[in-house]
This record gives sequence, C-alpha cells and structure tokens, in this order.
Amino acid sequence: MENQIFQLQYAIDTFYFLVCGALVMWMAAGFAMLEAGLVRSKNTTEILTKNVALFAIASIMYLISGYAIMYDGGWLLNGIEAFDLEGVLASSAENGFEGDSVYSGASDFFFQVVFVATAMSIVSGAVAERMKLWSFLLFAVVMTGVIYPLEGSWTWGGKEVFGLYNLGDLGFSDFAGSGIVHMAGAAAALAGVLLLGARKGKYGPNGEIYAIPGANLPLATLGTFILWMGWFGFNGGSVLKLGDAANAHSVAMVFLNTNAAAAGGAVAALITGRILFGKADLTMLLNGALAGLVAITAEPSTPTALQATLFGAIGGVLVVFSIITLDKLKIDDPVGAISVHGVVGLLGLLLVPVTNDGSSLSGQLIGAATIFAWVFVASLIVWFALKLITGIRVTEEEEQQGVDLVECGMEAYPEFMSK
Repeated sequence: MENQIFQLQYAIDTFYFLVCGALVMWMAAGFAMLEAGLVRSKNTTEILTKNVALFAIASIMYLISGYAIMYDGGWLLNGIEAFDLEGVLASSAENGFEGDSVYSGASDFFFQVVFVATAMSIVSGAVAERMKLWSFLLFAVVMTGVIYPLEGSWTWGGKEVFGLYNLGDLGFSDFAGSGIVHMAGAAAALAGVLLLGARKGKYGPNGEIYAIPGANLPLATLGTFILWMGWFGFNGGSVLKLGDAANAHSVAMVFLNTNAAAAGGAVAALITGRILFGKADLTMLLNGALAGLVAITAEPSTPTALQATLFGAIGGVLVVFSIITLDKLKIDDPVGAISVHGVVGLLGLLLVPVTNDGSSLSGQLIGAATIFAWVFVASLIVWFALKLITGIRVTEEEEQQGVDLVECGMEAYPEFMSK
C-alpha cells in the first residue's frame, strides 16, 4: 500500500513539474511577442528569429554541458533517461517519501532548461535593432552552456563559488530566480549594450532623448499577458512538489502572491507614469506588471497577499524611474529589459529577508554581487571577443534599412512597407 501511495505521489509531482515547465516554455512566446511589439516593424522578423533560435540553442547546450555544470547531472544527460522503478521504490523505502522532492529526474531537467532559455530571452530584447544575428546566437551558446550554469551551480546547485564560499551558508535565498535567472540575464544584456552602443537617432548631440516607438503595441500587450500566465509555472513549479497537503497549500499561495504582485506592479507603474508624464503610458504599465512579477519571484511563498501586492508595487514604481535613468545615461534598451529584470531583480533579492527569516540581508547582497559580477564580466569578455572576431553591430546603412532584410531576407509586414 505504501508503494502505491508513493507511486501516486511520484506521478502527481512529476506531472505537475512537467506542466509548470510547459508554462515556462510558453513564456518564450511571451518574450517573442513583447519584443516584436516594442521594436520597429523593419526589425520584427529578426527579433522573432532570435527568440525561436535561442530557445533551441538553450535546449541543446543545457543538454550538452549546462546540466552537468549546474547539477552534476551527467554530460548529455547520461543516466537521466533511464528509469529504474525498483531503485526509486528502494530509495523511498529507505528514506521515506516525504522528502524534499519526489519527481522524475527527466522532469527536473525539462523544468531547468526552460529557465535557461528565459535568462537568454532577456538579452535579446535589450540588444534589439542593431546587433548581428549570428553574433547574438554565438553568445547564446556560451551563455546557456557555461555562464548561466556556472552561477546556477553556486546558487541552486549548492556548490562553492570557485571554492571560496558557499552562498547558502551565508544566508542567500532565491526561490524561483529573481537574481539567478532575471538579474543574470540583465547582466549579460547590460554588458552587450555597453559594447554595442545606442541605436542611431536615439540620443541627440546635446543630450536629447528621442522616443523610438514600437510598431505593434497589441502584440506587446499580448506578450505581457502570456508572460503573466507563464509566471505561474515559473514560480509555482519552483515549489517542486504538489502531492501532499502542505505543498499543495504552498503552491496555492505562490500562485496567489504571483498574481497579486503583478497587479500591484501594473497599477503602481500606471499611476507613476501618469504623475510623471501626464498620460497613461501603456509601455510603463506593461513593464510595471513584469516588474511586479520579477520582484516576487525571489520569494513568493512566505509573504501575505497584501505584502506581495506592496512588493510588486515597489517594483512597478522602481522600474519607471530605472528606465528614465538608463535613458539619461544613454544606455539604450528598446524593451526595458535591464530595468525590469536587472534592477527589479535586485530589489526582489533584497526583499526576501522581510518575510523569510532563513535568509539574511548580507547573504542576499553577497549573492547578488556574485551573480552580477560573474555574469557581467564573463559576458563582457565574450561580447568583446565576438566584437573583435565577427563584429557585433550591423552597419549604419543596414540599421537604417532594417535588420529584417539584412539578416533574414524578409519583412514581417511586407504589404505595409513602401517600395
């Protein structure tokens, strides 16, 4: 009877893990639509190509090397595909099945690989409209195969940072990846943007800032709603289990808090935009919702719903001022990815000790500094090498023409383009 109960819990937990992984995979569509909506029409095909290609590259590279680096999972998932029911049951009988996790190792890989793709998706929007497609894809190989997995091994993997210190022992906690996934992606994006430079016409010679509107705000709105929905898998799946009462309640709280934070961030950003600009700014509203989601991702299980709403609201206000500040610093980020995922990702880490007494502010600061320093410096080196070897920016003429025709040979909206 006990074995039958265990097998049922194993099946429920594995199925839940896979469904959450599929929800996170659906976030790739959200990033694609959001970015396609916030770039100009002449750059739409290329941004869509990047989003599909980077997901495929992430899946392959995490299979080849990423999982092995992050979790000692074995190169090419050696031994993961094989399922030994007798061994699983024997382990359950020895250790009890009320442990930390009861799910298939293959489902764990699938859930982890979609997180890798999410981190890389953050980069694509920030470098949009002026980066060479193949240079970006080469960077994706290194980011998803080495850079992200190594910092993941120090955090979720529990390994020491270059043999020096263990972040878990210092009180670092990141439930679903405000720092590990989102800030890491933003750090890689920032390194690329600094070397790449701003889009032509974005900044004037005397410090003027010119808006470059996106071509399709309905698509950007659709992308935000897809991301909002997918985030339930992102945070909810990070509970890791569903097949017992305590974890089922935890999952419900995570879903509740995730939604509350997104709502708080959206409303706060909308009000902040109205105060600053005198209008209801849709792009700030969208980024506010995403900022609320990023802010709660570091710890969605311990706050109350009211606290989650307030945390999201803080993120919504912060992202508006961050976007304005980066523009003043002439750091050109067409979709606001560095602000949403980087600045607010750091906020999310710093909010964890407010409700989780198992973490410490010093541990969160050291963890954030470790993640940012490694990803930023490693990415900067890779971007610089690519700049020397292949170049990372299209020519001024190609940028003016649009990277759709230059890189992909086709337009997203050919019937609307002047001939």
